[in-house]
Amino acid sequence: MLKNLPPLAPFRPRLLNDLKGYNSEKLAKDMGAGATVGIVALPLAMAFAIASGLKPEAGLWTAIIAGFIISALGGTSVQIGGPAGAFIVIVYGIVERYGVANLLIATASAGVLLFLLGLFRLGTLVRYVPVSVVIGFTNGIAVLIGLSQVRDLLGLDIAKMPADFFSQISTIAGHIGSFNLYAFGLGAVCVAGLFVWPRLWAVDSQFRLQLDKIETVSALRATSRLPAPVVALISLSLVAWLFSLPVETIGSRFGGIPQGAPAFELPAFSWETVKMLVTPTLTIALLGAIESLLCARVADQLGDAPKHDPNQELMAQGIANAVVPFFGGMPATGTIARTVTNIRSGAVSPVAGMVHALTLAAVVLLAAPLAAHIPLAVLAGVLMFVAWNMGEWREFGRLKQFSNHYRLMMVSTFLVTIVFDLTVAVELGLVLAVVLFVRRQSDIFRAEPISRNGQQLTFRLYGSLFFGAVAKIDPIVAEVEASPTPVNVMLDATQLISLDTTGLDALEQLRKAVHKRGGHLGIVGLNAQPRSLMERSGFAAHLHTFQ
Repeated sequence: MLKNLPPLAPFRPRLLNDLKGYNSEKLAKDMGAGATVGIVALPLAMAFAIASGLKPEAGLWTAIIAGFIISALGGTSVQIGGPAGAFIVIVYGIVERYGVANLLIATASAGVLLFLLGLFRLGTLVRYVPVSVVIGFTNGIAVLIGLSQVRDLLGLDIAKMPADFFSQISTIAGHIGSFNLYAFGLGAVCVAGLFVWPRLWAVDSQFRLQLDKIETVSALRATSRLPAPVVALISLSLVAWLFSLPVETIGSRFGGIPQGAPAFELPAFSWETVKMLVTPTLTIALLGAIESLLCARVADQLGDAPKHDPNQELMAQGIANAVVPFFGGMPATGTIARTVTNIRSGAVSPVAGMVHALTLAAVVLLAAPLAAHIPLAVLAGVLMFVAWNMGEWREFGRLKQFSNHYRLMMVSTFLVTIVFDLTVAVELGLVLAVVLFVRRQSDIFRAEPISRNGQQLTFRLYGSLFFGAVAKIDPIVAEVEASPTPVNVMLDATQLISLDTTGLDALEQLRKAVHKRGGHLGIVGLNAQPRSLMERSGFAAHLHTFQ
Protein backbone atom coordinates (compact mmCIF):
# COMPACT_ATOMS: atom_id res chain seq x y z
CA MET A 1 0.00 0.00 0.00
CA LEU A 2 2.83 2.41 0.83
CA LYS A 3 4.33 1.75 -2.59
CA ASN A 4 1.36 3.53 -4.19
CA LEU A 5 1.98 6.76 -2.27
CA PRO A 6 3.65 9.62 -4.22
CA PRO A 7 7.33 10.14 -3.37
CA LEU A 8 8.27 12.81 -0.88
CA ALA A 9 9.61 16.08 -2.24
CA PRO A 10 13.43 16.17 -2.32
CA PHE A 11 15.06 18.72 -0.04
CA ARG A 12 17.23 20.71 -2.42
CA PRO A 13 17.54 24.47 -1.81
CA ARG A 14 17.77 26.69 -4.90
CA LEU A 15 21.04 28.07 -3.50
CA LEU A 16 22.84 24.83 -4.47
CA ASN A 17 21.90 25.31 -8.12
CA ASP A 18 22.62 29.05 -8.19
CA LEU A 19 26.11 28.65 -6.74
CA LYS A 20 27.16 26.68 -9.83
CA GLY A 21 29.09 29.12 -11.99
CA TYR A 22 28.87 31.79 -9.30
CA ASN A 23 31.52 34.49 -9.77
CA SER A 24 32.69 37.84 -8.43
CA GLU A 25 30.40 39.77 -10.77
CA LYS A 26 27.32 38.00 -9.44
CA LEU A 27 28.57 38.43 -5.88
CA ALA A 28 28.89 42.18 -6.39
CA LYS A 29 25.30 42.38 -7.66
CA ASP A 30 24.00 40.31 -4.76
CA MET A 31 25.96 42.37 -2.22
CA GLY A 32 24.54 45.63 -3.54
CA ALA A 33 20.98 44.32 -3.72
CA GLY A 34 21.17 42.66 -0.30
CA ALA A 35 22.48 45.81 1.37
CA THR A 36 19.70 47.88 -0.19
CA VAL A 37 16.96 45.49 0.90
CA GLY A 38 18.48 45.24 4.38
CA ILE A 39 18.13 49.01 4.80
CA VAL A 40 14.57 48.95 3.44
CA ALA A 41 13.66 46.12 5.83
CA LEU A 42 14.75 48.06 8.93
CA PRO A 43 11.72 50.37 9.37
CA LEU A 44 9.27 47.80 8.01
CA ALA A 45 10.35 45.04 10.43
CA MET A 46 9.97 47.35 13.43
CA ALA A 47 6.65 48.74 12.22
CA PHE A 48 5.18 45.29 11.59
CA ALA A 49 6.15 44.07 15.06
CA ILE A 50 4.81 47.15 16.87
CA ALA A 51 1.54 47.02 14.91
CA SER A 52 1.23 43.33 15.85
CA GLY A 53 1.40 44.11 19.56
CA LEU A 54 5.03 42.99 19.94
CA LYS A 55 8.28 44.75 20.73
CA PRO A 56 10.20 46.16 17.73
CA GLU A 57 13.12 43.74 18.20
CA ALA A 58 10.74 40.83 17.53
CA GLY A 59 10.29 42.08 13.98
CA LEU A 60 13.96 42.89 13.49
CA TRP A 61 15.27 39.48 14.55
CA THR A 62 12.52 37.73 12.61
CA ALA A 63 13.71 39.56 9.49
CA ILE A 64 17.30 38.59 10.28
CA ILE A 65 16.91 34.93 11.28
CA ALA A 66 13.94 33.94 9.11
CA GLY A 67 15.20 36.06 6.22
CA PHE A 68 18.53 34.25 6.22
CA ILE A 69 16.98 30.77 6.53
CA ILE A 70 14.36 31.36 3.81
CA SER A 71 16.98 32.62 1.36
CA ALA A 72 19.50 29.87 2.18
CA LEU A 73 17.03 26.97 2.07
CA GLY A 74 14.18 28.23 -0.12
CA GLY A 75 13.01 27.28 -3.57
CA THR A 76 13.43 30.69 -5.23
CA SER A 77 16.46 32.69 -6.29
CA VAL A 78 15.45 36.21 -5.31
CA GLN A 79 12.60 36.07 -2.80
CA ILE A 80 13.08 37.90 0.50
CA GLY A 81 11.46 36.46 3.62
CA GLY A 82 10.59 38.10 6.93
CA PRO A 83 7.70 39.63 8.86
CA ALA A 84 4.90 40.77 6.56
CA GLY A 85 2.04 43.22 6.76
CA ALA A 86 -0.47 40.45 6.11
CA PHE A 87 0.37 38.94 9.51
CA ILE A 88 -0.30 42.11 11.53
CA VAL A 89 -4.00 41.52 12.06
CA ILE A 90 -3.56 37.80 12.71
CA VAL A 91 -0.69 38.18 15.18
CA TYR A 92 -2.38 41.04 17.04
CA GLY A 93 -5.52 38.95 17.49
CA ILE A 94 -3.56 35.92 18.71
CA VAL A 95 -1.57 38.02 21.18
CA GLU A 96 -4.75 39.61 22.50
CA ARG A 97 -6.55 36.29 22.95
CA TYR A 98 -3.79 33.81 23.79
CA GLY A 99 -0.74 35.88 24.82
CA VAL A 100 2.78 36.20 23.39
CA ALA A 101 3.99 32.84 24.75
CA ASN A 102 1.21 31.00 22.93
CA LEU A 103 1.90 33.00 19.76
CA LEU A 104 5.40 31.54 19.78
CA ILE A 105 4.03 28.01 20.14
CA ALA A 106 1.47 28.57 17.36
CA THR A 107 4.19 29.95 15.08
CA ALA A 108 6.49 26.97 15.71
CA SER A 109 3.60 24.53 15.15
CA ALA A 110 2.69 26.35 11.93
CA GLY A 111 6.31 25.98 10.85
CA VAL A 112 6.11 22.21 11.29
CA LEU A 113 2.85 22.16 9.30
CA LEU A 114 4.37 24.26 6.49
CA PHE A 115 7.34 21.91 6.27
CA LEU A 116 5.03 18.89 6.01
CA LEU A 117 2.97 20.61 3.29
CA GLY A 118 6.13 21.01 1.25
CA LEU A 119 7.48 17.55 2.07
CA PHE A 120 4.28 15.85 0.89
CA ARG A 121 4.22 17.93 -2.31
CA LEU A 122 1.14 19.97 -1.38
CA GLY A 123 2.66 23.30 -2.38
CA THR A 124 0.70 23.38 -5.62
CA LEU A 125 -2.63 23.18 -3.73
CA VAL A 126 -2.23 26.81 -2.67
CA ARG A 127 -2.69 27.76 -6.31
CA TYR A 128 -6.26 26.47 -6.11
CA VAL A 129 -7.29 29.43 -3.95
CA PRO A 130 -9.35 31.63 -6.32
CA VAL A 131 -7.87 35.04 -7.14
CA SER A 132 -11.11 36.73 -6.04
CA VAL A 133 -10.65 35.27 -2.53
CA VAL A 134 -7.00 36.37 -2.44
CA ILE A 135 -7.89 39.93 -3.50
CA GLY A 136 -10.77 40.04 -1.02
CA PHE A 137 -8.76 39.10 2.05
CA THR A 138 -5.72 41.14 0.92
CA ASN A 139 -7.83 44.30 0.65
CA GLY A 140 -9.51 43.47 3.95
CA ILE A 141 -6.15 43.08 5.70
CA ALA A 142 -5.00 46.40 4.19
CA VAL A 143 -8.04 48.17 5.68
CA LEU A 144 -7.39 46.62 9.09
CA ILE A 145 -3.70 47.56 8.98
CA GLY A 146 -4.62 51.16 8.18
CA LEU A 147 -7.19 51.27 10.97
CA SER A 148 -4.73 49.82 13.48
CA GLN A 149 -2.33 52.73 12.79
CA VAL A 150 -4.83 55.52 13.41
CA ARG A 151 -3.95 55.61 17.12
CA ASP A 152 -0.25 56.36 16.55
CA LEU A 153 -0.86 58.49 13.46
CA LEU A 154 -3.15 60.82 15.43
CA GLY A 155 -1.13 60.48 18.64
CA LEU A 156 -4.20 59.35 20.62
CA ASP A 157 -3.80 58.52 24.30
CA ILE A 158 -4.96 54.89 24.10
CA ALA A 159 -3.19 52.39 26.34
CA LYS A 160 -4.14 49.32 24.28
CA MET A 161 -6.15 48.89 21.12
CA PRO A 162 -8.77 46.11 20.97
CA ALA A 163 -8.47 43.48 18.27
CA ASP A 164 -11.86 43.58 16.51
CA PHE A 165 -13.00 46.13 13.94
CA PHE A 166 -15.98 47.78 15.63
CA SER A 167 -14.26 47.98 19.03
CA GLN A 168 -11.30 49.72 17.40
CA ILE A 169 -13.56 52.32 15.79
CA SER A 170 -15.38 52.86 19.09
CA THR A 171 -12.10 53.22 21.02
CA ILE A 172 -10.67 55.70 18.51
CA ALA A 173 -13.87 57.76 18.55
CA GLY A 174 -13.87 57.79 22.35
CA HIS A 175 -10.30 59.13 22.56
CA ILE A 176 -10.35 61.58 19.66
CA GLY A 177 -10.07 64.41 22.19
CA SER A 178 -6.43 63.43 22.87
CA PHE A 179 -5.45 64.23 19.28
CA ASN A 180 -1.74 65.22 19.01
CA LEU A 181 -1.11 67.71 16.22
CA TYR A 182 2.65 67.11 16.24
CA ALA A 183 2.26 63.35 15.83
CA PHE A 184 -0.25 63.82 13.04
CA GLY A 185 2.07 66.31 11.31
CA LEU A 186 4.98 63.85 11.37
CA GLY A 187 2.79 60.99 10.14
CA ALA A 188 1.19 63.06 7.38
CA VAL A 189 4.57 64.33 6.15
CA CYS A 190 5.85 60.73 6.21
CA VAL A 191 2.95 59.43 4.09
CA ALA A 192 3.23 62.34 1.65
CA GLY A 193 6.99 61.90 1.40
CA LEU A 194 6.70 58.18 0.68
CA PHE A 195 4.42 58.95 -2.26
CA VAL A 196 6.48 61.88 -3.56
CA TRP A 197 10.09 60.70 -3.01
CA PRO A 198 10.27 58.05 -5.77
CA ARG A 199 8.76 60.53 -8.25
CA LEU A 200 10.82 63.51 -7.12
CA TRP A 201 13.35 63.27 -9.91
CA ALA A 202 11.22 61.60 -12.57
CA VAL A 203 11.64 64.51 -15.02
CA ASP A 204 12.44 64.92 -18.68
CA SER A 205 15.84 63.49 -19.65
CA GLN A 206 17.12 66.84 -21.09
CA PHE A 207 16.11 68.65 -17.92
CA ARG A 208 17.92 65.97 -15.90
CA LEU A 209 21.03 66.62 -17.98
CA GLN A 210 20.91 70.31 -17.13
CA LEU A 211 20.32 69.56 -13.44
CA ASP A 212 23.35 67.28 -13.35
CA LYS A 213 25.56 70.29 -14.15
CA ILE A 214 24.59 71.81 -10.80
CA GLU A 215 26.70 70.13 -8.14
CA THR A 216 24.16 70.54 -5.32
CA VAL A 217 21.29 69.19 -7.37
CA SER A 218 23.44 66.33 -8.58
CA ALA A 219 24.18 65.39 -4.98
CA LEU A 220 20.47 65.53 -4.17
CA ARG A 221 19.74 63.26 -7.12
CA ALA A 222 22.19 60.74 -5.74
CA THR A 223 20.42 60.95 -2.39
CA SER A 224 17.08 60.35 -4.11
CA ARG A 225 18.17 56.80 -4.82
CA LEU A 226 17.93 56.01 -1.10
CA PRO A 227 14.84 54.01 -0.12
CA ALA A 228 11.97 56.32 0.80
CA PRO A 229 11.12 54.64 4.17
CA VAL A 230 14.73 55.06 5.33
CA VAL A 231 14.79 58.74 4.34
CA ALA A 232 11.49 59.33 6.18
CA LEU A 233 12.69 57.47 9.25
CA ILE A 234 15.99 59.36 9.56
CA SER A 235 14.81 62.85 8.60
CA LEU A 236 11.61 62.92 10.66
CA SER A 237 13.30 61.32 13.68
CA LEU A 238 15.89 64.11 13.53
CA VAL A 239 13.15 66.74 13.33
CA ALA A 240 11.34 65.27 16.36
CA TRP A 241 14.60 65.06 18.34
CA LEU A 242 15.99 68.49 17.43
CA PHE A 243 12.75 70.32 18.24
CA SER A 244 11.88 68.07 21.21
CA LEU A 245 8.40 67.43 19.83
CA PRO A 246 5.96 65.96 22.37
CA VAL A 247 5.36 62.69 20.52
CA GLU A 248 5.62 59.06 21.60
CA THR A 249 8.75 57.23 20.44
CA ILE A 250 10.07 53.69 20.50
CA GLY A 251 12.11 54.67 23.55
CA SER A 252 9.17 56.11 25.50
CA ARG A 253 6.92 53.10 24.83
CA PHE A 254 9.35 50.19 24.71
CA GLY A 255 12.50 51.54 26.36
CA GLY A 256 14.51 51.19 23.14
CA ILE A 257 15.88 48.13 21.34
CA PRO A 258 18.40 45.76 22.97
CA GLN A 259 21.75 46.01 21.21
CA GLY A 260 22.77 42.37 21.65
CA ALA A 261 21.54 39.22 19.95
CA PRO A 262 18.39 37.62 21.38
CA ALA A 263 18.74 34.71 23.79
CA PHE A 264 17.57 31.21 22.86
CA GLU A 265 14.54 30.37 25.00
CA LEU A 266 12.13 27.47 25.01
CA PRO A 267 8.50 28.53 25.50
CA ALA A 268 6.40 26.51 27.92
CA PHE A 269 5.12 23.67 25.77
CA SER A 270 2.43 21.05 26.31
CA TRP A 271 0.17 18.97 24.11
CA GLU A 272 -2.88 20.61 25.68
CA THR A 273 -1.57 24.01 24.59
CA VAL A 274 -1.01 22.78 21.05
CA LYS A 275 -4.59 21.49 20.83
CA MET A 276 -5.89 24.83 22.12
CA LEU A 277 -3.94 26.65 19.41
CA VAL A 278 -5.15 24.61 16.42
CA THR A 279 -7.02 27.53 14.82
CA PRO A 280 -4.18 30.08 15.20
CA THR A 281 -1.71 27.49 13.92
CA LEU A 282 -3.77 26.74 10.83
CA THR A 283 -4.30 30.46 10.20
CA ILE A 284 -0.57 31.24 10.35
CA ALA A 285 0.30 28.24 8.16
CA LEU A 286 -2.38 29.00 5.58
CA LEU A 287 -1.55 32.68 5.32
CA GLY A 288 2.19 31.98 5.28
CA ALA A 289 1.81 29.46 2.47
CA ILE A 290 -0.43 31.72 0.37
CA GLU A 291 1.71 34.83 0.84
CA SER A 292 5.04 33.10 0.19
CA LEU A 293 3.90 31.32 -2.97
CA LEU A 294 2.12 34.40 -4.31
CA CYS A 295 5.31 36.35 -3.71
CA ALA A 296 7.33 33.63 -5.47
CA ARG A 297 5.01 33.87 -8.49
CA VAL A 298 5.52 37.64 -8.60
CA ALA A 299 9.29 37.05 -8.49
CA ASP A 300 8.99 34.58 -11.38
CA GLN A 301 7.23 37.20 -13.49
CA LEU A 302 9.67 40.03 -12.74
CA GLY A 303 13.01 38.21 -12.71
CA ASP A 304 14.98 36.08 -15.14
CA ALA A 305 15.71 33.27 -12.66
CA PRO A 306 14.23 29.76 -13.11
CA LYS A 307 10.68 29.25 -11.83
CA HIS A 308 10.30 28.63 -8.12
CA ASP A 309 9.91 25.22 -6.50
CA PRO A 310 6.76 25.59 -4.33
CA ASN A 311 7.44 22.52 -2.20
CA GLN A 312 11.02 23.52 -1.39
CA GLU A 313 9.82 27.04 -0.61
CA LEU A 314 7.24 25.74 1.86
CA MET A 315 9.83 23.54 3.55
CA ALA A 316 12.14 26.55 3.98
CA GLN A 317 9.26 28.68 5.28
CA GLY A 318 8.45 25.87 7.70
CA ILE A 319 11.99 25.66 9.05
CA ALA A 320 12.18 29.45 9.46
CA ASN A 321 8.89 29.63 11.35
CA ALA A 322 9.86 26.68 13.52
CA VAL A 323 13.13 28.38 14.52
CA VAL A 324 12.30 32.08 15.05
CA PRO A 325 9.95 31.59 18.03
CA PHE A 326 12.88 30.30 20.09
CA PHE A 327 14.46 33.74 19.65
CA GLY A 328 11.28 35.67 20.42
CA GLY A 329 10.36 36.14 16.76
CA MET A 330 7.02 36.40 14.98
CA PRO A 331 5.63 34.56 11.91
CA ALA A 332 7.53 35.05 8.66
CA THR A 333 6.70 34.60 5.00
CA GLY A 334 7.68 35.89 1.57
CA THR A 335 7.45 39.67 1.30
CA ILE A 336 6.47 41.13 -2.06
CA ALA A 337 7.72 44.72 -1.56
CA ARG A 338 11.20 43.63 -0.40
CA THR A 339 11.38 40.92 -3.06
CA VAL A 340 10.59 43.46 -5.80
CA THR A 341 13.22 45.80 -4.34
CA ASN A 342 15.70 42.93 -4.38
CA ILE A 343 15.02 42.16 -8.04
CA ARG A 344 15.18 45.79 -9.13
CA SER A 345 18.45 46.21 -7.23
CA GLY A 346 20.05 43.53 -9.41
CA ALA A 347 19.92 40.38 -7.26
CA VAL A 348 20.75 37.15 -9.10
CA SER A 349 20.78 34.47 -6.37
CA PRO A 350 19.70 33.69 -2.78
CA VAL A 351 23.01 35.17 -1.63
CA ALA A 352 21.33 38.60 -1.88
CA GLY A 353 18.69 37.56 0.67
CA MET A 354 21.38 36.25 3.00
CA VAL A 355 23.29 39.55 2.67
CA HIS A 356 20.06 41.42 3.43
CA ALA A 357 19.78 39.53 6.73
CA LEU A 358 23.44 40.13 7.63
CA THR A 359 23.13 43.84 6.77
CA LEU A 360 20.13 44.18 9.01
CA ALA A 361 21.94 42.32 11.80
CA ALA A 362 24.91 44.68 11.53
CA VAL A 363 22.67 47.75 11.71
CA VAL A 364 20.80 46.40 14.75
CA LEU A 365 23.95 45.41 16.63
CA LEU A 366 25.75 48.68 15.92
CA ALA A 367 23.01 51.30 15.91
CA ALA A 368 20.20 49.91 18.08
CA PRO A 369 20.32 52.77 20.64
CA LEU A 370 19.45 55.31 17.94
CA ALA A 371 16.13 53.58 17.31
CA ALA A 372 14.83 54.88 20.64
CA HIS A 373 14.33 58.32 19.02
CA ILE A 374 12.06 57.06 16.20
CA PRO A 375 8.53 58.54 16.58
CA LEU A 376 5.75 55.96 16.44
CA ALA A 377 3.77 58.34 14.23
CA VAL A 378 6.45 57.98 11.55
CA LEU A 379 6.25 54.18 11.69
CA ALA A 380 2.46 54.52 11.50
CA GLY A 381 2.92 56.61 8.35
CA VAL A 382 5.14 53.91 6.86
CA LEU A 383 2.48 51.28 7.56
CA MET A 384 -0.28 53.48 6.14
CA PHE A 385 1.74 53.62 2.94
CA VAL A 386 2.29 49.84 3.05
CA ALA A 387 -1.44 49.26 3.54
CA TRP A 388 -2.30 51.49 0.58
CA ASN A 389 0.15 49.69 -1.71
CA MET A 390 -0.91 46.32 -0.38
CA GLY A 391 -4.55 46.74 -1.38
CA GLU A 392 -5.68 46.17 -4.96
CA TRP A 393 -8.27 48.94 -4.84
CA ARG A 394 -8.79 49.13 -8.60
CA GLU A 395 -10.37 45.69 -8.46
CA PHE A 396 -13.46 47.19 -6.82
CA GLY A 397 -13.94 49.46 -9.82
CA ARG A 398 -13.53 46.50 -12.17
CA LEU A 399 -16.15 44.35 -10.43
CA LYS A 400 -18.77 45.30 -13.03
CA GLN A 401 -16.66 43.54 -15.66
CA PHE A 402 -16.89 40.19 -13.89
CA SER A 403 -19.62 37.66 -13.12
CA ASN A 404 -21.87 37.76 -10.07
CA HIS A 405 -19.99 34.71 -8.74
CA TYR A 406 -16.70 36.62 -8.78
CA ARG A 407 -18.27 39.68 -7.14
CA LEU A 408 -19.89 37.59 -4.42
CA MET A 409 -16.64 35.80 -3.52
CA MET A 410 -14.49 38.92 -3.51
CA VAL A 411 -16.86 41.27 -1.65
CA SER A 412 -17.93 38.68 0.93
CA THR A 413 -14.31 37.70 1.65
CA PHE A 414 -13.39 41.39 1.98
CA LEU A 415 -16.22 42.18 4.41
CA VAL A 416 -15.81 39.04 6.52
CA THR A 417 -12.06 39.69 6.80
CA ILE A 418 -12.77 43.14 8.22
CA VAL A 419 -15.70 42.31 10.47
CA PHE A 420 -14.82 38.82 11.68
CA ASP A 421 -11.54 37.05 11.01
CA LEU A 422 -9.17 36.15 8.19
CA THR A 423 -9.57 32.42 8.79
CA VAL A 424 -13.36 32.67 8.60
CA ALA A 425 -13.04 34.85 5.49
CA VAL A 426 -10.80 32.37 3.66
CA GLU A 427 -13.01 29.45 4.72
CA LEU A 428 -16.12 31.29 3.52
CA GLY A 429 -14.39 32.25 0.27
CA LEU A 430 -13.34 28.67 -0.43
CA VAL A 431 -16.79 27.30 0.43
CA LEU A 432 -18.41 29.87 -1.87
CA ALA A 433 -15.88 29.05 -4.58
CA VAL A 434 -16.74 25.34 -4.35
CA VAL A 435 -20.50 25.93 -4.26
CA LEU A 436 -20.41 28.36 -7.18
CA PHE A 437 -18.09 26.05 -9.14
CA VAL A 438 -20.52 23.18 -8.63
CA ARG A 439 -23.37 25.36 -9.77
CA ARG A 440 -21.47 26.53 -12.85
CA GLN A 441 -20.50 22.98 -13.80
CA SER A 442 -24.04 21.75 -13.28
CA ASP A 443 -25.27 24.48 -15.64
CA ILE A 444 -22.82 23.27 -18.28
CA PHE A 445 -24.14 19.68 -18.23
CA ARG A 446 -26.98 19.02 -20.68
CA ALA A 447 -29.02 16.02 -21.80
CA GLU A 448 -30.44 17.11 -25.16
CA PRO A 449 -33.05 15.05 -27.02
CA ILE A 450 -31.85 14.02 -30.47
CA SER A 451 -34.77 11.95 -31.75
CA ARG A 452 -38.00 10.30 -30.67
CA ASN A 453 -38.82 7.52 -33.17
CA GLY A 454 -41.70 5.48 -31.85
CA GLN A 455 -40.38 3.47 -28.95
CA GLN A 456 -36.78 4.77 -29.34
CA LEU A 457 -35.60 7.83 -27.42
CA THR A 458 -32.10 9.19 -28.14
CA PHE A 459 -30.31 11.80 -26.01
CA ARG A 460 -26.84 13.35 -26.24
CA LEU A 461 -24.98 14.07 -22.99
CA TYR A 462 -22.71 17.13 -22.71
CA GLY A 463 -20.24 18.07 -19.94
CA SER A 464 -19.76 16.30 -16.61
CA LEU A 465 -22.45 14.17 -15.03
CA PHE A 466 -21.68 14.54 -11.31
CA PHE A 467 -23.56 15.05 -8.04
CA GLY A 468 -24.41 18.66 -8.93
CA ALA A 469 -25.97 17.83 -12.29
CA VAL A 470 -27.88 14.56 -11.72
CA ALA A 471 -31.23 16.39 -11.54
CA LYS A 472 -31.01 16.85 -15.31
CA ILE A 473 -31.44 13.08 -15.77
CA ASP A 474 -34.76 13.16 -13.90
CA PRO A 475 -36.83 14.46 -16.87
CA ILE A 476 -35.68 11.46 -18.95
CA VAL A 477 -36.68 9.09 -16.13
CA ALA A 478 -40.04 10.85 -15.83
CA GLU A 479 -40.66 10.55 -19.59
CA VAL A 480 -39.88 6.82 -19.51
CA GLU A 481 -42.14 6.23 -16.52
CA ALA A 482 -44.98 8.17 -18.18
CA SER A 483 -44.82 6.06 -21.37
CA PRO A 484 -47.70 3.53 -21.68
CA THR A 485 -45.57 1.28 -23.90
CA PRO A 486 -42.03 -0.12 -23.62
CA VAL A 487 -39.33 2.47 -24.43
CA ASN A 488 -35.75 1.97 -25.49
CA VAL A 489 -33.34 4.77 -24.52
CA MET A 490 -30.02 5.42 -26.28
CA LEU A 491 -27.51 7.84 -24.78
CA ASP A 492 -24.83 9.38 -27.00
CA ALA A 493 -21.89 9.98 -24.62
CA THR A 494 -19.34 11.30 -27.11
CA GLN A 495 -19.50 14.75 -25.36
CA LEU A 496 -19.63 13.34 -21.83
CA ILE A 497 -16.32 14.42 -20.26
CA SER A 498 -16.52 12.80 -16.84
CA LEU A 499 -18.79 10.81 -14.57
CA ASP A 500 -18.83 10.37 -10.78
CA THR A 501 -20.55 7.74 -8.65
CA THR A 502 -23.61 9.94 -8.04
CA GLY A 503 -23.97 10.43 -11.79
CA LEU A 504 -23.57 6.69 -12.26
CA ASP A 505 -26.35 6.11 -9.72
CA ALA A 506 -28.61 8.46 -11.71
CA LEU A 507 -27.93 6.40 -14.85
CA GLU A 508 -28.71 3.23 -12.87
CA GLN A 509 -32.08 4.70 -11.85
CA LEU A 510 -32.73 5.45 -15.53
CA ARG A 511 -31.77 1.89 -16.48
CA LYS A 512 -34.16 0.46 -13.88
CA ALA A 513 -37.01 2.69 -15.09
CA VAL A 514 -36.42 1.61 -18.70
CA HIS A 515 -36.17 -2.08 -17.71
CA LYS A 516 -39.37 -1.84 -15.64
CA ARG A 517 -41.20 -0.65 -18.75
CA GLY A 518 -39.82 -3.58 -20.77
CA GLY A 519 -37.27 -1.56 -22.70
CA HIS A 520 -33.46 -1.39 -22.94
CA LEU A 521 -30.84 1.25 -22.14
CA GLY A 522 -27.80 1.70 -24.36
CA ILE A 523 -24.81 4.03 -24.20
CA VAL A 524 -22.45 4.72 -27.10
CA GLY A 525 -19.41 6.92 -27.73
CA LEU A 526 -17.98 6.63 -24.22
CA ASN A 527 -14.74 8.40 -23.30
CA ALA A 528 -12.08 6.76 -21.16
CA GLN A 529 -13.08 7.95 -17.66
CA PRO A 530 -16.85 7.25 -17.85
CA ARG A 531 -16.15 3.88 -19.54
CA SER A 532 -13.69 2.88 -16.83
CA LEU A 533 -16.12 3.71 -14.01
CA MET A 534 -18.99 1.84 -15.65
CA GLU A 535 -16.86 -1.24 -16.22
CA ARG A 536 -15.37 -1.30 -12.71
CA SER A 537 -18.78 -0.85 -11.08
CA GLY A 538 -20.42 -3.61 -13.13
CA PHE A 539 -22.96 -1.17 -14.58
CA ALA A 540 -21.78 -1.85 -18.15
CA ALA A 541 -22.81 -5.51 -17.92
CA HIS A 542 -26.49 -4.49 -17.52
CA LEU A 543 -26.61 -2.31 -20.64
CA HIS A 544 -28.11 -3.48 -23.89
CA THR A 545 -25.59 -1.45 -25.90
CA PHE A 546 -22.20 -0.41 -24.53
CA GLN A 547 -19.50 1.01 -26.77
